[in-house]
Amino acid sequence: MKLFWREHFSFLLVNLFQLFLVILVYWLDGNHRSTTAIYAGFLGIFILVMYLVIRYVIHRSFYLQLSHPTNSLDETIHTKGLSPLSLAIQGYLSSQYRHYQATVHQYEMKQQQHLTFITQWVHQMKTPLSVIQLTMKGKIEPIFQSIQEEISRIRTGLETVLYTARLEAFEHDFSVQRVSLQSVINEVVFEHKRSFIRHKVFPQITVDETIHVETDPKWLSFIVGQLIGNAIRYSAEMSETLSISAFLKEDMWVLEISDEGIGIPAQDIHRVCEPYFTGENGRKYRESTGMGLYLVQEVCKKLHHQFEISSEEGRGTTVRILFFHAR
Repeated sequence: MKLFWREHFSFLLVNLFQLFLVILVYWLDGNHRSTTAIYAGFLGIFILVMYLVIRYVIHRSFYLQLSHPTNSLDETIHTKGLSPLSLAIQGYLSSQYRHYQATVHQYEMKQQQHLTFITQWVHQMKTPLSVIQLTMKGKIEPIFQSIQEEISRIRTGLETVLYTARLEAFEHDFSVQRVSLQSVINEVVFEHKRSFIRHKVFPQITVDETIHVETDPKWLSFIVGQLIGNAIRYSAEMSETLSISAFLKEDMWVLEISDEGIGIPAQDIHRVCEPYFTGENGRKYRESTGMGLYLVQEVCKKLHHQFEISSEEGRGTTVRILFFHAR
């Protein structure tokens, strides 16, 4: 109703002003019969009111739809009303909606093609890396050890690219299971053994074998791998230990990974989970991509785990993953 009156307010004023001018012209022409003027004015106002009432009845559903937001685009294009204006608007919205759907479908196809290409490319790159690692297996010379370390870094980078691409289609690439937290930690620590040795950092694991959580084991391994990799990188030459523990807090299992490294500056702590943000530490350590903690946080959200991080510059960083207690 308010929208109807706002739209017709100027129309109403013009008509009343026009009616006043007509009566004034008759009055100035010498016709001073007030009853005739009143009757003419009443007749004009009656016709105007009837016109507005009929117009409102015809367009009532249309105005109500414009006055209340819709929940979907499908509801928007199905405008109600039998007037030519309503039908014309419905036709216009339908054509725009079809154009929008075609454009979205085109971009979805491009995105899917890009995702497929990235996934295939990463798998193709991992194959020669595996062959190189097998070729150098058993080689103990320092040069071969350095090559092995660089290969591990390349493999970690490829895994980050792969999981970043998979994140867009996460709903089609996860399976929640009852997982032993200790087995996941041991597996990830074993994968990072060369990095532990190279940086002279050694893990202290305090995770009971009876602790089981509901999660996706593959994505959880990725999360833990990112956190352990960060902890090793930023605690090298400052601390020789890295603590990995799990405990029950209220009704949630808490996985805590703590280091005594360089820590995160106070001005960066609130932005470390933003994509591509490297901060002050990123300028010191060129390997930082700014994607690790962002991916960890996003995956935790999708798995309905809670992610917490606390740090003090020069004292170290502690990250926690909180799981609902699987009884």
